[in-house]
Amino acid sequence: MSELAGLKQQAKFLENYRFPVRVSEQGMVVSVGDGVMWVSGLPSAALDELVRTEDGSLAQVFMLASDRVGSILLEESPNLRAGAKVSLTGKQLSVKTGDALLGRVLDPLGKPLDGGAIPDCHCRRKIERPSPPITDRDFVSAPLYTGNKIADSMIPIGHGQRQLLIGDNDTGKTTFALDTILHQRDHSVRCIYVLIGQKRSSIAGVIDTLKDNNALEYTTVVVAEATAMPGLKYIAPFSACAMAEHWMEAGQRVLVVYDDLSTHAQIYRELSLLLRRPPGREAYPGDIFYLHSRLLERSTCLSQEKKGGSMTALAIIETEQGEISAYIPTNLISITDGQIYFDPALFAAGQLPAIDIRRSVSRIGGKAQAHAIKREAARIKFDYLQFLELEMFSHFGAHLEEDMKQRLKRGRILRKLLQQDQQSTIPPIAQLAWLVAFNDGLFAEEAPSAVEETLSLLLSGANQTALTLDDTRESWSLAVRGWAGNQPVSEE
Repeated sequence: MSELAGLKQQAKFLENYRFPVRVSEQGMVVSVGDGVMWVSGLPSAALDELVRTEDGSLAQVFMLASDRVGSILLEESPNLRAGAKVSLTGKQLSVKTGDALLGRVLDPLGKPLDGGAIPDCHCRRKIERPSPPITDRDFVSAPLYTGNKIADSMIPIGHGQRQLLIGDNDTGKTTFALDTILHQRDHSVRCIYVLIGQKRSSIAGVIDTLKDNNALEYTTVVVAEATAMPGLKYIAPFSACAMAEHWMEAGQRVLVVYDDLSTHAQIYRELSLLLRRPPGREAYPGDIFYLHSRLLERSTCLSQEKKGGSMTALAIIETEQGEISAYIPTNLISITDGQIYFDPALFAAGQLPAIDIRRSVSRIGGKAQAHAIKREAARIKFDYLQFLELEMFSHFGAHLEEDMKQRLKRGRILRKLLQQDQQSTIPPIAQLAWLVAFNDGLFAEEAPSAVEETLSLLLSGANQTALTLDDTRESWSLAVRGWAGNQPVSEE
């Protein structure tokens, strides 16, 4: 009976079966060159959708016209020619994410460039995603220490902040970003360094610095070198952001360095002009502001209900002859939470790091500082700015009162204290030590040339102390006097 019932059921299925209409689109390459491809015959194509050619090339839809589709090539076969068949994939570009990416050098598609095996990751994320809603975010309050005396005292950065590093070429922006990554070793921060359109020698220098300081083990390097296709350079920061989001949503703290977004904007302009999008100011397309805002808005600090992870963005932007009011710099200044400006004049004068405090700002401010450091650094920036103005006035040869001379001396000592060599970051304890010593006047009787020796004693004592940032001001004051050799405190 069971066999008879099975036969009846099969007969009923065959009787009711109807062949469904199966529709598939097949396009044809109209033209290809300069990293872009025009395709006809794909009316259902959507923006950012991946298309695959019969020879294996991969492209992303970038422009929709009335009779054809413009796409940017991500993988190009040597056999790609006009007339090749093209099919839709129905997918958007995604990259692998997970801890297997740490210590690796990858291209924007997640393929290894370091000669190692393909990362064994079980998760994938789309590179284009909406930024977290306001309800999922929290206030930026935890400090991200860079190890730089100027930044940690006067231009503090917090976890989840978007800070701009802006200045002319070769003024120390990349060095500052690398030092910040090196300083995260003992702070449980995972780092991603994105190199967009950089020379191979520059890329090798960044990777060697990370390797030599054992920082590559908690860092992922995403590389789209200068000779790469424009499409890969365009998607590089979005791929890195997707990788960082995986850790952020898992409750981790992540630091992403975009080096640099001025090159990225130029690549976007190049692709837009090649695909005949209407040009705007300086030939950039009208949505150039949206390009970087949708990237940087994904960096935030999540609420505890969302596991409390954070993604901090250090976006590097290059200026020409110090012009920060140019189109792309002003766009990014308005998107980010502050900027650190690197002055070529300070760099040429040997004042390193060449950070211009007058043009640098952090809109998070003291909210991202430890209470003790915030207390000691409260007047440092104001005093230093006053010193710079007074020093400029003194160049005219005017007669100065004794009080003015003391202020100038104090300012020169502070400038000497703020100088710092690369790859010589200092921990928060040492930051507090020199701030307390300066405010207590322990450097007042010294010549600026003798400051380094006393500072070295302070840093050595701070590295061995059992004091914490939560200890009293009196305890720290007594401690720094002992480390500095019991120097007398001036009347100031």
